[in-house]
Parts: sequence; C-alpha cells; structure tokens
Amino acid sequence: MADRPILFSGPMVRALLASTKTQTRRVIGPDFRKVDWTDPDTNCQTCKGNAYWGKTMSSWTRCPACVRPRTDRFAVGDRLYVREHWRTESHAYDDLAPSDMDADYPVIYDADADWSLNKSVGRFRQGMHMPRWASRLTLIVRAVRVQRLQDIGEEDAIAEGCAPLGSEFLIPGQYLYSDPSKPRTAISATSAYESLWNQINEARGYGWDANPWVVAVAFTVEHRNIDQVPA
Repeated sequence: MADRPILFSGPMVRALLASTKTQTRRVIGPDFRKVDWTDPDTNCQTCKGNAYWGKTMSSWTRCPACVRPRTDRFAVGDRLYVREHWRTESHAYDDLAPSDMDADYPVIYDADADWSLNKSVGRFRQGMHMPRWASRLTLIVRAVRVQRLQDIGEEDAIAEGCAPLGSEFLIPGQYLYSDPSKPRTAISATSAYESLWNQINEARGYGWDANPWVVAVAFTVEHRNIDQVPA
C-alpha cells in the first residue's frame, strides 16, 4: 500500500463529491519503451505463446490478443489524496508558495464555485501544486485493471461519473461549453464517457479513436483528508 496524489478536473471533483464517480482511467505510458509487458500466453489462439509473433526483419510485434502492459502506478489498498484547483480565502497569502503554508491557512476550491469574479479571494492555484494537507477527498483503491480504453462497458462508464439523466446519460463538464449546440447528454453511458474522455485527452494524442492502453482504477471515496483516514 502507498499514499499517492491524484489530479482531477473540476467536473470530476464534483462527481466525487456527489458520490457518482467510483472509477478513473489513466493512460499507461506515455512512452511505451519504458513500460514492462506481460509474457505471451501459451494458450493464446493467436500467437500460441510465441514471443516473436509478427516478427519482421528488424523488429517484432507484441501479440494484441494476450500481451498486456504492466503498471505499478496503482495497487489495491493504495490511498490517493485528490488534488484539485484551489485558492486561499484571501489575497494576503498570494505571495506564499504552498510549501510555506500549512493546515492553518484557509483554502477554497474552484470546483465549488466560479471564484474568478470574486476579487476578495486569493489567486488561482493549479491542482498539481495542492499540498497534501489541503486535500479534502481520499480514494481507497479496491481494484486495478489494465485494458484498452474502448473495453469500457456501460456499468463502468456510469461509475466514471456519466450518471443517468432521464432516459440519457450526463456528459460531465459539457455544460462548460459556450456553444449551445454542444450536447449535454448522450444516449448511452459509454458514448457519454467517450465525449468526456476526448474533452480531457484528445488534444494530448490519446483520444477515444486511438484506443490507448489504460489502467482502470476502482475506489471508494472518503470525504475527508487522507491524514484523517485510518491507514
């Protein structure tokens, strides 16, 4: 077991707070030359356990049917403290680095409101710089799977925060679009998740159509700081 930080966007933080999100998927890699791979399966009907399946003159191709990347990024029992965009309650602390603050400093969270027009609060701070003591959500990892992105099913997509909304499914964060022609819902949880995934990852080269390898992490949510959660 390990304690690790994990970054979430505002819509995903709101889904965690609402208890509608109990899974997350993260791209494995991104440099696959640094990724460890499983051995071929001797019972595989595609490669028959041949490590040199698809071999050419200069290289060989990993069997797509049985060879999977390994990752030790997450493990069952890990405690993940959520990082999110944040501010201090006052401009008085704007010149302080997070490392110079402690739990006595009052913090507010950008997922809770649009603070950009409130001139009395502190400056915007990136979630990646949120210190451990300022985190308000802790995730306890209960399952870890390695899979292709498009292997996600309806139940998993709902667990990713694409909650039912009438006869359709919510696309978290979609309401942030200024273009009213953008859909806010989709006809299935999987298609809603496809839209959500592309909002976050398509510009990085890991869009839905690329079908990257991902680690799927299932968790329970503790609505308290990690240091208040029993180890």
